[in-house]
Amino acid sequence: MQSTTTTAISTFEPLATAPQSNVNSFLADLAAGGIAGAISKTAVAPIERVKLLLQVQAASTQIKNPYTGIANCFLRVSKEQGIASFWRGNMANIIRYFPTQAFNFAFKDKYKKFFLNGVKKDDFWRFFFGNLASGGAAGATSLLLVYPLDFARTRLGADVGVGASRQYNGLADCLLKIYKSDGASGLYRGFVVSVAGNIVYRAALFGGYDTARDILLEDPKAAPIWQKWVVAQVVTTGAGLISYPFDTVRRRVMMQAGRQDVLYASTLDCWIKMAKYEGPGAFFKGAGSNILRGTGAALVLVLYDEFKTLMGFEAGSSAE
Repeated sequence: MQSTTTTAISTFEPLATAPQSNVNSFLADLAAGGIAGAISKTAVAPIERVKLLLQVQAASTQIKNPYTGIANCFLRVSKEQGIASFWRGNMANIIRYFPTQAFNFAFKDKYKKFFLNGVKKDDFWRFFFGNLASGGAAGATSLLLVYPLDFARTRLGADVGVGASRQYNGLADCLLKIYKSDGASGLYRGFVVSVAGNIVYRAALFGGYDTARDILLEDPKAAPIWQKWVVAQVVTTGAGLISYPFDTVRRRVMMQAGRQDVLYASTLDCWIKMAKYEGPGAFFKGAGSNILRGTGAALVLVLYDEFKTLMGFEAGSSAE
């Protein structure tokens, strides 16, 4: 769907219509996905930090007395670090999340053109797997571009120090210290398992949402926002649980950077040791808070559609 500006330009410059339309569509993807992501991340920041602390506490050198659950973590963090600490690293998260989410959505639509070109919605399996492939490819591409920021976000959120006892004073300080101790490779600790988990999560999230939205909702563009949210919530919950073990392992591996007493020799070693010494449940620590956090991810999917509609672009039009 072309914007009014593009239509006007095409009257005088016919050859510029397609490129201009593509640029406008890409910018709309960046703006809609980025704004929606920034809003939702700020809203669920406390839940996200609790989830992160529960995941990495076994690999943290700061947490001497482990948190026993979501409620215990909330109470102790507010008492020991203050209410404002729930948003610790939130600005870094927004800086990371804005390009990540924006690129996810932007690349998703471009990959959908590649994987779904000519595929009809009534061809269920081709349509479904096409959406899965486009979502996974979008997630992997965007992660490659912003991984150091994702790494720093994890380390900042896992820092439970107060005042002078904090490990890092901010995003730049974190990146600089890890770079000095481990080199550039230290900023990419856990990258491989992150890519694997991201592909699984994004494939299920984007593929599941686009497929469910287009099949279950009679008219996705005219459907009430609550119907879109229900579909998105179910999809994000399922995607989060499927990919959660990958997320736990990658964050455990991230915590190894800058340490002398390395707990895991490799990503595979982390999988093995967690399963052997902590049991299968260790891979799902914080999963309850992750489900609550998924409310924000569901909100992103819905807001993305709404923002694109307001901007004059059809949500998911490239899949049609």
